[in-house]
Order: sequence, then C-alpha cells, then structure tokens
Amino acid sequence: MTADPARRAFLDAVQPLVDAIGAELLPPEAAGPDDVVLSWEGREAAAVRLPQLSESLEHLLHDLQRRHGRPLSQLDRKAKQSVVRQLEARGAFALRHGVETAAAALGVSRFTVYNYLNREEGGLNREEGGRAPGRGGGTPT
Repeated sequence: MTADPARRAFLDAVQPLVDAIGAELLPPEAAGPDDVVLSWEGREAAAVRLPQLSESLEHLLHDLQRRHGRPLSQLDRKAKQSVVRQLEARGAFALRHGVETAAAALGVSRFTVYNYLNREEGGLNREEGGRAPGRGGGTPT
C-alpha cells in the first residue's frame, strides 16, 4: 500500500485488529462510502472495509474454532458453554439465525444453546423465567 516505513509500521500494527474483526485493509483511494479511512501523521494511510453482519458470525465461529484447535462440535460441554457465553458477549445472538448457526457449529440443538444461555446469570430471557424464545408460554412455573 505504501513504501513509507512509518506508514508500513502503522499498517502492520493495525493488521491484527483488521484480521480479528474479519475486515479488509485497502488503499485509501479504494474506500467506499461505508469504509473507515485511517489517517496517520495527517495523511490517509488505509481504508478498512468492515464485514457484512452475515459474515461476522461465521468469522467469530471460525476464530473460536481456531482458538480451540478443533471443530467446535468436538468440544466438551463446559467448553461449548464457554463458546456460547463468548458469542453472546459479542452479540452473535442478535443476528437473525444466530442461535441456529451457533447450534449447528457446536453440534447441539437450538434448545441446548438456549439452555446454556439461561444457566448464566443475565442470560437471554431471564426475565421470562428462563424459557427459550418461542418455547412454552403462559406463566413461568
């Protein structure tokens, strides 16, 4: 992107962050209206193209799999619960089909993911008596 050693050092420094969020680093002149332009020493140094939301969950799951060193479906229950907590903390379940996508990657049912969430203090739907959305109804028992 640039031959300037200081700019190259800046770009090398931000690359791990760009990779962690599943984004793409571009030359500033290639920036679109939704890209984030980064400046360094008063000049545009690069643009960051953020991933689409639909790509974000897949990126999160891939990153968690890489961290665990094996497919998420092969993790033990405690590790799967930890993965669900991490996904919840990152907002993965606010995405449409987020629970279903995570359940498929973990090799568990959607209901199991909701159970993992409800076991945690402050998990989804604690105010509804711990019921998973769309399950049960009426007054909590």
